[in-house]
Amino acid sequence: MSNSSSFNEFLFLAFADTWELQLLHFALFLDIYLAALLGNGLIITAVACDHHLHTPMYVLLLNPSVLDLGFISTTVPKSMANSLWDTRAISYSGCAAQLFFFFFLCSAEYYLLTVMAYDHFVAICKPLHYGTIMGSRVCVKMVAAAWASGFLHALLHTGNTFSIPFCQSNVMDQFFCEIPQILKLFCSDSYLREVGLSVISLFLGFVCFIFIVLSYVQIFTVMLRMPSEQGQHKAFSMCLPHLAVVFLFVATGLFAYLKPPSLSSPSLNLVVAVLYSVVPPAMNPLIYSTRNKELKEALKKLIQLLLVQQQ
Repeated sequence: MSNSSSFNEFLFLAFADTWELQLLHFALFLDIYLAALLGNGLIITAVACDHHLHTPMYVLLLNPSVLDLGFISTTVPKSMANSLWDTRAISYSGCAAQLFFFFFLCSAEYYLLTVMAYDHFVAICKPLHYGTIMGSRVCVKMVAAAWASGFLHALLHTGNTFSIPFCQSNVMDQFFCEIPQILKLFCSDSYLREVGLSVISLFLGFVCFIFIVLSYVQIFTVMLRMPSEQGQHKAFSMCLPHLAVVFLFVATGLFAYLKPPSLSSPSLNLVVAVLYSVVPPAMNPLIYSTRNKELKEALKKLIQLLLVQQQ
């Protein structure tokens, strides 16, 4: 029996049972969603409009903002709509689309974070060769490779997942479609193929993480040898936001997918899912702009321009 004939829809875990708490969930997610739209939208506009920021480093910074907008838009609007209309359902095709875009945007952003680590390594450890190594064409190729890799990753996972028959309940202990919850709905032994693909994905993710760690080991080694405190401060200001984003992305993701079964519960799964799928897209613009003087100046100019136009 095909999956589509087995289930026409899936049911999510509700955040609350009462209408008042559902409205609170809607309002909270709406605030976070608007903050993510505003923050990432300002960064995208500032980088696109300020010609001083048309450099490989800021092109790499622009792409995660685009991905974050798509990432949070994949899960949060549907969850808000379900709370507002007092339903838990998502269609079979809607679940497949949500899973695809979630994996696509999440994977592409992780690969871009790896590319950004390499960019910082070249900028700090090989500054004289930065223009040659990280030229515009090379940067565009790296960004395209990250997006393409994320697309292929998502295509493999989604195609494989929804080719396996579901035999269990259609209820998921989550507010969006994700692999761990869908695995619970598979027929016995049918999930091994997806588990194998997930192991390969974890291995690739581990390789990227090791690359990031090794890059920063060399970066900090060079930073400690810098003769001036000003140079150290500038290098630190460049690296700190990226490190914070990587830590937030990796730590919450690892805990969500690798936490021991003894810690698993529906309420904890919801909290952890919010931490790794909803909070980062809203926090990343703040993290990136906090210690970046050029970006802050560009954002100030953009906000002043918008205020003048409104007057």
